[in-house]
Amino acid sequence: MIAWRDGTVTALRRRWPGAIELDVTVDTQTVPALAYPALVGDPVPGDRVLLNVGALQLGLGTGGYALVVALPDRLPPDPPRAGDRTGGHLVKARYTPLQPIVLGVDEPASPYHHRLSTVDDLAGMPVVVADLHSALPAILAGIRADRPDASVAYVMTDGGALPAWFSRTIAGLSGLLAGVVTVGQAFGGDLEATTIHSGLLAARYVLGAGVAVVAPGPGNLGTGTPWGFSGVAAGEAVNAAATLGGRPVGSLRISAADPRPRHRGVSHHSLTAYGRVALARADLVMPDGLPEPLAVVVAAALEPLRAWHRIVRVAIDGLDPALRALPVQLRTMGRDLDADHAYFLAAAAAGRHAAALLPRLHQQDEQDPAGDDRDQ
Repeated sequence: MIAWRDGTVTALRRRWPGAIELDVTVDTQTVPALAYPALVGDPVPGDRVLLNVGALQLGLGTGGYALVVALPDRLPPDPPRAGDRTGGHLVKARYTPLQPIVLGVDEPASPYHHRLSTVDDLAGMPVVVADLHSALPAILAGIRADRPDASVAYVMTDGGALPAWFSRTIAGLSGLLAGVVTVGQAFGGDLEATTIHSGLLAARYVLGAGVAVVAPGPGNLGTGTPWGFSGVAAGEAVNAAATLGGRPVGSLRISAADPRPRHRGVSHHSLTAYGRVALARADLVMPDGLPEPLAVVVAAALEPLRAWHRIVRVAIDGLDPALRALPVQLRTMGRDLDADHAYFLAAAAAGRHAAALLPRLHQQDEQDPAGDDRDQ
């Protein structure tokens, strides 16, 4: 199940908050490796490292690294207050060899415990849901295009990478996000939470966010089947947001460039997540101005969802420059902004719609009939 190797660090390639990319020599071959200093310590050239090379052997697009499991000759010291619950007792990546123990934002030792034990309502906060990590910066661009003052929190679920440190996107967005809350088995955010529900409440009442974006970390798991994709949990995020009195906004996975027919137009994963898994009503955002025939294909795919969800058409003027102004590189499934323009425009349009909801946080819209509204 795990392909183990022993190697020697020969060079440090680069680092970003929470992670170090290395060159490691294994036998006579040099391989790219990734270490998380908070878990294994801080490797330097000359260190012997124990590696898990399974993802490297598979050639995974997002996780094609050898992963440093330990520095066996130079173990890091115990963390402060090891074994003391005042330092946190949330165990994540549970019962794996690298399970970290973290301080949960809502556990008794947390300074926010009392606050979070008294709230259970998001008060209409827009919650933008996406099934891919690559949507995060585009959604943020859409929000900031119209509301640069908006406070936006990222709630990272565990459908992809578990450590938030793996994401160079998060590192690149530093200063543009109010913070990152890692939920479920995910860890490494500014705040740690047990569930999406507690993570959303922390985003609102600890980080002070006006908008939350819920999406997995990089590297979802897919099997080419309707249900065998970790991103269908986007539908559960819609349910969580609605249960807590938030305003769910569904970012649609739209593409004219994906070579797989099941992902062209509206991806079958979006249709499954919002059409079958989401039991609560959401605003599903269709960019208004897509080229033909893509616009026709997207509209037809969304027609069956109209009976339950609110389909919102959002203008895309100004979104392209907002996307190009981001401090991070946009890439999804190996395609950049120009190669899959519709995908990133759709995510940015969802962000724009969330921004449009901010002035109306205290206006209830539940009596609006399901239909096709335009949000300029």
